[in-house]
Amino acid sequence: MERDRGELLRFLLRHWLVGAAATVVVVAALFAFDLGGLRGLVMSSSNPVLPIVMLLFGFLVTLTSASMGAAIMSLGEEKGPRPPRRPHRVADPVLVPVPVRVARGRD
Repeated sequence: MERDRGELLRFLLRHWLVGAAATVVVVAALFAFDLGGLRGLVMSSSNPVLPIVMLLFGFLVTLTSASMGAAIMSLGEEKGPRPPRRPHRVADPVLVPVPVRVARGRD
């Protein structure tokens, strides 16, 4: 199935935007709930913009990559029911005694 390059770029951009929205929600929740005293720590900084930008950038890279990666991996999935898989046959476990030498402990 051949896809147009523009269609694929729109597909990736759409999922990048999903990751960016998730980033805003996660960082806003971190500050709203003051997890680990993060909000107080950042606001007491002499330059609070820098840690906020760094936190946003870190989450942005992580969550947009995860969103786009999941989207790319879902491209190969075919829609519709899958054929049933045959169960794998696994041999029954066999217990085998293993001789072990034990050093005498000091009393």
